[in-house]
Amino acid sequence: MIGRLSTLLSVPLLVAGTLGAGSAQKPIRVFAAASLTDALATAIAYFDEAHPSSRIVPQFGASSDLARQIIAGAPADLFFSADQRQLDRVSREGLIQKGARTDVLSNELVIVRHREEPGTVDGPADFEALGRIAMADPQVVPAGVYARLYLESLGLWARLKHKVIPTLDVRGALAAVASGNVDAGFVYRTDAAIEDRVKIVYAVPREEGPRILYTLGIIEGRSRREVHALYDYLRSAGAGEVFARFGFVSLP
Repeated sequence: MIGRLSTLLSVPLLVAGTLGAGSAQKPIRVFAAASLTDALATAIAYFDEAHPSSRIVPQFGASSDLARQIIAGAPADLFFSADQRQLDRVSREGLIQKGARTDVLSNELVIVRHREEPGTVDGPADFEALGRIAMADPQVVPAGVYARLYLESLGLWARLKHKVIPTLDVRGALAAVASGNVDAGFVYRTDAAIEDRVKIVYAVPREEGPRILYTLGIIEGRSRREVHALYDYLRSAGAGEVFARFGFVSLP
């Protein structure tokens, strides 16, 4: 399967060398935002090609929940959050290595509806005509927080919050729209791209919405060289090309 991915994507891997044989005994555990699921799994496949003795175990979920688990002692090596705030939360507990965090990616917030639903959304003036709106928990989960901040900036949150159906993470909001259980949903553009049953009806202009930043950090005490090798790879141009194929924007 990895060979097939290489053929399809033809992305250069900018990681040199092979890790020591002993590293296979201990997995590298990456806690990552749910919206990274497909792209990060592909990037990991490339890393594995260059480091056959490594074993990477990703765990995907809402960044807020992953942060809570790390603070509670979950055995993470890397935390790839969908916003800075959740990584800051872990850092305040002294759990992020000093000098080992960086903003890696950006994304775009969009509104999706079921592909068979008629009509368009031409702008914020049309938001109030929508029915129930799914979004990741707008109080704590990054995708939902970004959506809430955007609606607050427009003065629409107070008028729309009674329609909001909160979900555990952004993929939950996407699934709710795809199943037809809600009228619309706020998700990332990268999530909308993987689901054929939904269509994008409005994209939040980058200059109007909050800046979306995916931040990567090494957990304090996880100083194995293979952890640092994966950290460096995920920030590299090679990994950036993988993420770009899934619609993410790599940061310089």
